[in-house]
Amino acid sequence: MNTKIILIVDDEETTRQGLKKTLEGWSAGRLEILSAADGQEALELFKRTRVNLLITDICMPEMTGLALLKNIRNQGYKPAVMIISGYPDFEYAQEAIRLGVLNYLVKPLRKESLIKAIEEALETEEHMVRADYLEKVADQGLLELEAKKEYVNSCVKQAIAYVNENLPEQISLKEVADAVHLNASYFSAMFKEQTSITFSEYLTRKRLQLAKKLLLTTDLPIDEVARQAGYQTAKYFIKLFKDSEGVTPSKYRKLTELDETPI
Repeated sequence: MNTKIILIVDDEETTRQGLKKTLEGWSAGRLEILSAADGQEALELFKRTRVNLLITDICMPEMTGLALLKNIRNQGYKPAVMIISGYPDFEYAQEAIRLGVLNYLVKPLRKESLIKAIEEALETEEHMVRADYLEKVADQGLLELEAKKEYVNSCVKQAIAYVNENLPEQISLKEVADAVHLNASYFSAMFKEQTSITFSEYLTRKRLQLAKKLLLTTDLPIDEVARQAGYQTAKYFIKLFKDSEGVTPSKYRKLTELDETPI
């Protein structure tokens, strides 16, 4: 996993360097601490590196902290953000909340409160990143298929529910057909007619979607990911995954850690 980066932006050199020194001492090399004297310098840093947490003063000449935040949001950057200010200001705080700022801290900063806020912000950012990845890799076709409120035959809805409830288990077309009280051949034809994909394709895509989620959100070994996604052998799972995604599950996990999700 790449080292997380915190960027401190403050036009007051004493404050900026003091914060940087404090966070370097606290992180003990676990995090990379960068600093910028103004918004423009910060924007240049965003172009060169991925910032996980932005800590910015709100009142700076030329570009305020809120203006900086609007800039990075408009350019597609999604760090967690904390605002620091020399005084509380209700209007600033309201705007900061609207822009997704996680915390608004007033100077002078107490070390304990600052560290606690940073730990919470980094945890939130990690959840945000995972949610963003999951959104990127979501099978939109399946989402639309499962969101469809009405099917001509309600057995299709029942079959989908059955698969979702039993995905880690070994599931056969006959088993699902039996569960919805239909002949297997009739169920297969009806499922294809109603959803435009075969039951086998649906089941495979569901399993791969679950596998991707497990790869992104857990540290489970590949054979356990395979098992929880309903595959009896890791070898078959790896082959199927590579055929579908173009990379092995291990490579896929590494690419997402580097923010290079294969789409």
